[in-house]
Amino acid sequence: MKEKLFIKNVRSAVSASMIGSLLITGAVQAQVLPKEGRWRGEFKVSESIVPFNFEFSKHGDKKTLTLINGSRRDDFDVQLRKGDSIYVKMNTYDAALVAKVEADNKLSGEYISLVPGFRGNALSFVAQHGKTYRFVEPGKDVRPAFDISGKWEIQTYTKEQVPASIALLKQTGNKLTGVIMTVVGDTRELEGTVQGDEFYLSGFTGPSPFIVKGKINNNRSISGEQGFGIYKNVKFDGTLNPSVELPDPYEITHLKEGYSKFDFTFPDLKGKQVSLSDDKYKGKVVIIETIGTWCPNCTDQTIFLAPWYSKNKHRGVEAIAIGFEQKDDLEYAKYTLGKLRDKYKIEYDILFGGIADKKVVSEKFPALNKFIAFPTTILIDRKGNVREIYTGYTGEVTGKYYEAYEARFNKVLDELIAEPVPNELAAIVAQN
Repeated sequence: MKEKLFIKNVRSAVSASMIGSLLITGAVQAQVLPKEGRWRGEFKVSESIVPFNFEFSKHGDKKTLTLINGSRRDDFDVQLRKGDSIYVKMNTYDAALVAKVEADNKLSGEYISLVPGFRGNALSFVAQHGKTYRFVEPGKDVRPAFDISGKWEIQTYTKEQVPASIALLKQTGNKLTGVIMTVVGDTRELEGTVQGDEFYLSGFTGPSPFIVKGKINNNRSISGEQGFGIYKNVKFDGTLNPSVELPDPYEITHLKEGYSKFDFTFPDLKGKQVSLSDDKYKGKVVIIETIGTWCPNCTDQTIFLAPWYSKNKHRGVEAIAIGFEQKDDLEYAKYTLGKLRDKYKIEYDILFGGIADKKVVSEKFPALNKFIAFPTTILIDRKGNVREIYTGYTGEVTGKYYEAYEARFNKVLDELIAEPVPNELAAIVAQN
């Protein structure tokens, strides 16, 4: 989902209380490593426990923590600190796990934000080696009252009226996996269990931990609560509905009446001002992505787009990612967006748009009727006209929805690339 990291700690406060005590002390101790193999962790979020699973492995000097969510695996480098502590940066998300290795095959620590100048609460967690279950210990399962596999129409209750979301669930015995899709994206893969007439799902892939707790009602409907962290919990009801669909993502965002073209000017990661009207993009098909390094669906879209662009850049197509970050600071954006570029080998241009605020994006893109989702994809033809806008992004876990997106993306791009270069732009294209 497109939630910003909900944990906002100023680095100085955390380093004094956590990093200082965990990572600096023990300078004369021998390095203590987490034990290799599977682990089970628990975040404490307000009054709730959010379980997660991971694996610790080492290959030579490389140490890796792999977060496990159903069939999904996310790898993170583990840095060792003197003595008995580890530091795990959440890849391109500006957050980290810092933890002390306890003597009894346990870890204890915190999940912290690394965004400078922000204050808030860290999430504490503990973890135990050798435990592979998620919610319920082996041998303590309660026989499920129902099988809730299927497609569910989910209505959440918030101050603002929001469209229904869709939950795609798969149950095998007590084991439950699934994903929740909204008009702006998806939760990534969730993993959990069904116990009697109750069910639980959780997910932790680097950004905010996510939990669903629900009850299966006698009429086969479901109800419960979704938790995005300490700052956002929403109640929901759900009904099994094989025909439910989300609003068409190709129809949500469009150009205002009177506009056919789209333009902007933002700095790149070297500080150079870049405009869509620059000669580099004239006569080319251009893919524009609005992203944020804090946004998991943006990362998934980048994982899709970066290799696609590398394979197709010779065909007369350009791409531009415009990053909106958690600080309105170009130097900070150079760091965060640079990490994204390096991690995923991005070869297209990356610009900095400003603070990650949908109202700000709307102000900076006045041609759009509205802006509701990171990411939003805008396809522009060789004449500079906007041909298609896609709101949000749904990843591979959504199955046919991802497959439909990929198929249409390739079809539309093939069509746009096949269109001739306007005669008046042919000389410019030849020079670029």
